[in-house]
Amino acid sequence: NGWPMIRTEQRKNVTLIHFDDGKANALGFEAVEGITSALDEAEKEAGAVVLAGRQGVFCAGFDLAVMSGGGQRMIELLEGGSQLLARLSGCPLPVVAACTGHALAAGALLLLAADLRIGAPGDFKIGLNEVAIGLPLPAFAVEMAKLRLSRRSLIEATGLSRLYSPAEAVDVGFLDRISDGDLAEEAFSTAAELTERLDGAAFAATRQATHSKLLAAFDGAPELAAFAARG
Repeated sequence: NGWPMIRTEQRKNVTLIHFDDGKANALGFEAVEGITSALDEAEKEAGAVVLAGRQGVFCAGFDLAVMSGGGQRMIELLEGGSQLLARLSGCPLPVVAACTGHALAAGALLLLAADLRIGAPGDFKIGLNEVAIGLPLPAFAVEMAKLRLSRRSLIEATGLSRLYSPAEAVDVGFLDRISDGDLAEEAFSTAAELTERLDGAAFAATRQATHSKLLAAFDGAPELAAFAARG
């Protein structure tokens, strides 16, 4: 494909999207376009999706080089990233995340967009640190957090920018479980089981029902332009 950092594998009616830029797995233009393209293909060919990171890093958030530069490119990246998160949140297929390490900011939002999240044990940080770095969380990100995180941890995880260890992330709701095995393989097996056990049409319809408020919040994503202009 045209995005070397994105590798896909099709097996057992499951599409694995492996994100590895060799560094921090930052969400830049190429990563956003590559993952989106892989989702296009998965929705045509597969019954479930696995999104996996590289060893030690699931995703460290948006590309800092673009974000620190501000201006129109920052706006375009934020808008493209929000569209990817909307796409994952509304995906008609079950999405399983193999969280291979750190998951920060937009990386944590990728976890919130997935249906099942399996994490690696280790000295990793997971969470939404936007407020700590001067970026208010947009409405759709708050709705993502409301949908998946423990109510008692919601304010701490959003407005207070608390970062969590993998074990803490299970308790709070960023992860569903931790495994010290081959994360990609376990995610594959989990996704394959879902394709066998669930009715695809019923899943897609139920997704729309459970995520209706969240998906509506993505319509307000132009507010990102205002956030970007502040920089």
